[in-house]
Amino acid sequence: MVSQGPEESALRWRVRQLQRGGMNIWKIWKVIVARRFDLVVIGGGSGGLAHAQRAAEYGASAAVVESGPLGGTCVNVGCVPKKVMWYAAHHAHAIRGASDFGFTVAAEGHDWSELKARRDAYISRLNDIYERNLDNRKVTLLRGTGQLVSDTRVNAGGEQLEAERIVIATGGQPIVPAIPGAELGITSDGFFELPERPARVALVGSGYVAVELAGVFAALGSETTVLVRKGGVLRSFDEMLRDSLHGAMKSEGIRLETRVVPRALERRDNGLVLLAEDGREFGSYDCVVWAIGREPNVAALQLDAAGVASDKYGFIPVDDYQATNVDNVFALGDVTGREALTPVAIAAGRRLADRLYGGMADRHLEYHTIPTVIFSHPPIGTVGFRESDAREKYGDDVTVYQSTFNPMLYALGEHKTPTSMKLITVGAEEKIVGCHVIGEGADEMLQGFAVAIRMGARKKDFDDTVAIHPTSAEEFVTMR
Repeated sequence: MVSQGPEESALRWRVRQLQRGGMNIWKIWKVIVARRFDLVVIGGGSGGLAHAQRAAEYGASAAVVESGPLGGTCVNVGCVPKKVMWYAAHHAHAIRGASDFGFTVAAEGHDWSELKARRDAYISRLNDIYERNLDNRKVTLLRGTGQLVSDTRVNAGGEQLEAERIVIATGGQPIVPAIPGAELGITSDGFFELPERPARVALVGSGYVAVELAGVFAALGSETTVLVRKGGVLRSFDEMLRDSLHGAMKSEGIRLETRVVPRALERRDNGLVLLAEDGREFGSYDCVVWAIGREPNVAALQLDAAGVASDKYGFIPVDDYQATNVDNVFALGDVTGREALTPVAIAAGRRLADRLYGGMADRHLEYHTIPTVIFSHPPIGTVGFRESDAREKYGDDVTVYQSTFNPMLYALGEHKTPTSMKLITVGAEEKIVGCHVIGEGADEMLQGFAVAIRMGARKKDFDDTVAIHPTSAEEFVTMR
C-alpha cells in the first residue's frame, strides 16, 4: 500500500467534500486545479460571508479571500464585543437599582481584564463557527489580502484566482485625525485591546461609537468626557432623541464639551491633553478615543486594475443592485458608503446572491425604512424620518405624537431615567413615516414596530392594537 502525504490526503478530502456538495468532476477540477470560481468575494465580514454562503447554496463555486479573523468589524471589533460591554454596563446599572426592590447589594469593584478575557474567548469561538459554516457550505477560504488583477482575476495572498464574478466586501476602518499627536489616542479597535479600564477617558466624536463607549466607560467607573465639533451628539438623529440622550448622559455624570475642533493631542506629566483650534485645552486623560467616523478599506484592492470607480472619499458607488461601473464586479456593505450597518450588509449580500444565482431577477435591497438601534444608556431605537426632515418634505401634512414618561422599572426608586417616544405621521390617513424611542427596552421593542411601518401602518392601526400592559411599548399604541 502506498501511503498518502498530508497534501494528497487534504486534496482527496476536499474533492469528496465538493462531490457531497453536488459539484461535478469538471467543476471540481476548475476549483481545485485551475482555481476558477463562479464567484470570488474579497472580504470575510458579515456581508461577504452572507453572499458567498447563499451563492454556494444555489450551487455556485465560491471563494472568500480574507487576511484577518472571519466576521469582519461586527464580530471582532464592533457590534458583538460592543454588546458584551454594553451588558456589563447594564449590569452595573441593575446593581445600582437593586436596592429599590429590597436587595442589599454592592458592586465590589469590576475586573475589566477578566471581562476582556471572557469576551475575547467568546469572539474566538464565533470565528471558529464562521469558518465551519464556510466549510459546511463548500465555500473555499483563502487566507491573504485580496487584490484585483483584472475584472475577472484576483490575487489572493499570492495565489491567482479566476472568477466569473467578483464581489468587494472589505468594509471600513476607523478614521484617525491628521493632527500632531493623533497616534497617542486609540480608535474603537483599540478600545477592545485595552487591558485595563482607564480612570479618565475622553471620546472625540458625536456618533454611535462615541455615545456607546461613553456609556460603558461611565457605568463601569471611568471619569468620562465626550468632545464634539458641533452642538451635541447624534446630529443626524431626531431632535427628541438627541435632547433626551443629552439629559441621560448628564445624569450619568458624562461631561459633554461642544464646539471642540481638535488641533493636537499632547502627553504631559499628568496624562493626555487635547488642544482645540480655539485655544481651549481639555484633560488630563489616561485615554483618548477617536470616534470621528469610518473610511472604506480599499487601499490594498488595486481598484484601477479592474477599472472599478470610487468616489472622492474612496467609497465604491453601486446602483440598487450592488453593481459597480464594471459589469461583473459588485460591492456591498460599508465599502459602498451606504447605511453602514451589519444587517444591511447581510441583507444586501443575500439578495445579490438570490438575483445572480437564485433566479430572482429583480431581487435587491431597498435602502429605505431601515431600523437601527444605538446601544447608549438608555438605548435608542429609530426608523424612518426624523421630524425636521418630515416637515421639510411634507409640510403641513405632518402630525406628530410624542410622549415622555418614567417607566415602571424606576417606580420604586429615586433615580429615574425617562423614556421618550415619537410617532411622525403624514396625510389624512396619518401614515406613520417615523418612529423613535429612547429608554429601557428600546433596543428590543423597535424590531416589531419597524415591520409594521415598512408595511405602511397608519396611526389608526396602532390605535386599534390592544396594548400589552404593563410595558413601555404599549405607549406606542395608546398615544394621543
